[in-house]
Amino acid sequence: MIKRASIESDMPIGELKQIKDFLPPPHQLTFPEDTVKVTISLTKKSLNFFKREAAKNKIKYQKMIRAVVDRYAKAYEN
Repeated sequence: MIKRASIESDMPIGELKQIKDFLPPPHQLTFPEDTVKVTISLTKKSLNFFKREAAKNKIKYQKMIRAVVDRYAKAYEN
C-alpha cells in the first residue's frame, strides 16, 4: 500500500511552471534624486555615531546623514 502525503492548503496543485525572473535588481528599484557634493565639518562624536549606526544597518553613513538632512528640510519647508 502506498501512503499519500496530505495536501496542505498553501501547497500548489497541478503542474508547476518556472517563470523567468522579471523583477529588476534592488539597486534599480529606487530612483536616485539629484545630489550636490558639499564639504561639511562634523564633530567626531557625530560622525562616529553615523558610522556606527550605518555599519549596524549595512548602509553607507553618508546616505544616512543625507536622509537626516532631507527629513529635516522636508519638515520645515514652506
